[in-house]
Amino acid sequence: MAEIVYPPVIKTALGLFKALNVKFRLEGTEHIPKTGGAVLVSNHVSYLDFIFAGLAAHPAKRLVRFMAKKEIFDNRIGGPLMRGMHHIPVDRNAGASSYAAALKALKGGEIVGVFAEATISRSFTVKEIKSGAVRMAVAGKVPLVPVAIWGPQRLWTKGRKRRLLQRNVPVTILVGEPMYPKRGDDYEQVTRDLHARMSELLERAQREYPDVPRQDETWWQPAYLGGTAPTPEEAAKLDLEEAEARKAAREAREARESQKDA
Repeated sequence: MAEIVYPPVIKTALGLFKALNVKFRLEGTEHIPKTGGAVLVSNHVSYLDFIFAGLAAHPAKRLVRFMAKKEIFDNRIGGPLMRGMHHIPVDRNAGASSYAAALKALKGGEIVGVFAEATISRSFTVKEIKSGAVRMAVAGKVPLVPVAIWGPQRLWTKGRKRRLLQRNVPVTILVGEPMYPKRGDDYEQVTRDLHARMSELLERAQREYPDVPRQDETWWQPAYLGGTAPTPEEAAKLDLEEAEARKAAREAREARESQKDA
């Protein structure tokens, strides 16, 4: 397929990161296959993760087609960029079509990027993940490649102001050894193994991170390392409250629309 948008976007992003002196640590990129399909599964700590997770494949000269929620594609600025980079929209009300599009990309030799936690982890640990990435890899007969990213939460994450022009922020991207699930495997067990590998990579990235938060910035450090980010249990409660608020707002909006049509 024609790549008119993606390469310039990468070049622009790398130029900006260089200007801001973003300090990259990129390891394990030899695990990204140089040809053929693969499912790249990354943790999720910021709104910028698709950029940094995609850079994991840059040394292999590969482009990653990320699965992202449909709302991003509806945005007047982000939408054209996402479509131009051939990312895959995920409509939670029509999941089958998203899965089919991802599977078609895999069978066409593409790397498909998945944030298996679905939403940003407020605790900065790996949340519970579903077996969809495993099933996709099995159906596409491609490897699963776990990735951990750490640092982008300092630039822009849920519940915090954007600090996109912050300088000298270290960003760690660790790529783990591929997994090769096959038909007949216990998909739930493979998913637990994937979660364990992602957690191990993320914890290593966190423990070896070169910066220590200042006293007024401990929010970006996970609780288990002494930071003030929510614990996984607290984060799960916040996620549930947010989901309930969204549902209530949606139902109220639908009720108003019904009254207009009546």
